[in-house]
Amino acid sequence: MSGRRVVITGMGAVSCVGNSVADMWDSVVNGRCGITRVTLFDPSDLKTQIAGEVHGLNPENYFPPKEVHRTDDFCVYAMAAFTEAARDAGLPIDLREEGSPLDPDRTGVCIGSGIGGMRTIESQARVLFEKGPNRISPFFIPMLISDMASGMISIRSGARGPNFAAVSACSSCAHAIGESFSAIARGDADAMICGGAEATISRLGFSGFCSMKAMSVRNDDPLHASRPFDRDRDGFVMSEGAGVLILEELEHAKARGAHIHAEVIGYGASCDAYHITSPAPGGSGGVLAFRMAMKNAGIDPDDVDYVNAHGTSTHLNDLYETQALKTIFGDHVNKMAISSTKGTMGHGLGAAGGFETIICAKVLQTGIVPPTINYTTPDPECDLDYTPNTAREYKQMNIAINTNLGFGGHNGVIVLKKL
Repeated sequence: MSGRRVVITGMGAVSCVGNSVADMWDSVVNGRCGITRVTLFDPSDLKTQIAGEVHGLNPENYFPPKEVHRTDDFCVYAMAAFTEAARDAGLPIDLREEGSPLDPDRTGVCIGSGIGGMRTIESQARVLFEKGPNRISPFFIPMLISDMASGMISIRSGARGPNFAAVSACSSCAHAIGESFSAIARGDADAMICGGAEATISRLGFSGFCSMKAMSVRNDDPLHASRPFDRDRDGFVMSEGAGVLILEELEHAKARGAHIHAEVIGYGASCDAYHITSPAPGGSGGVLAFRMAMKNAGIDPDDVDYVNAHGTSTHLNDLYETQALKTIFGDHVNKMAISSTKGTMGHGLGAAGGFETIICAKVLQTGIVPPTINYTTPDPECDLDYTPNTAREYKQMNIAINTNLGFGGHNGVIVLKKL
């Protein structure tokens, strides 16, 4: 890498706790949970019947009516989050406009998604079985493929720089942000539109995760179903949405007078090489990603002020992540702040890293650490201070880390610094 510095100049979010960064942040800080009974389909015959759905988002605000029916929801969410991020960064939606502060040829896009167009796959499979192959939509393939959010944003914005999608389950967004950071640092782009999007709340997706016994079945109490690190956790709660960031080379951002949210200073990626769904005992793969990210950032473990843990509310993830944090940080693990915001938001899968990197940037800006809600019964094996139930304010927050762990053993870690 050339060593060029990279900063966040725009942020946008669509989530079950609000369709803007401001609403999402207000919800996570105040512990307002967005988990409800599923309304997108009748879940009565499924073991899990709760999720974090997106509500109140009008697709026609982002696509012409004719195009809405040709676009999967994960792309709609990505476009909505990009629109907010661009406005936050002081950019036109179309970078080809005269006077645009970004060169479209030097601006890239990388939007991760763990699964892509799940609802499109389900609906078109139904068409195939009920009406035959000749009735399948010609837009079926473009609607479902995971790279289409990146493609659509580039078409809308005119961005012609590096363009791809990261697909690594629940680490997709962390990898999308990290690879975008790397593209700017090595000089391949001056700016990257990056993040993650997911829309997997469907009968097909739910049926699959239910068969794995991975999701919470606390259907009678959705607000308390996602309970990271709590002894009585019984699985994750699926949610959806998109988190999108504008990354920019520091001097480029300063020259145009952009507001800077935080600096991205490190990125680490690794694999457990262990199991298709279970993390490795002790979180050994996550340890590698953390150490890589901190080495690339030029920091020591004692420099870290906050970790937004993956904290899914599943037994093994929370246990092994706790063990990994102890390995990485040693005695410092009891001095820094830790929390999981999935108690409030559920698990956004490939979008989770977008939400949580934005939250890390807000922590650095405000000094406020959002709580891990629904933490009522301590687990002797998960014995760290996870900021239970109530947010805390700190005088000094300089370095924050977001970590995401995915099926297949994928690990992604992003390091941010207050600037």
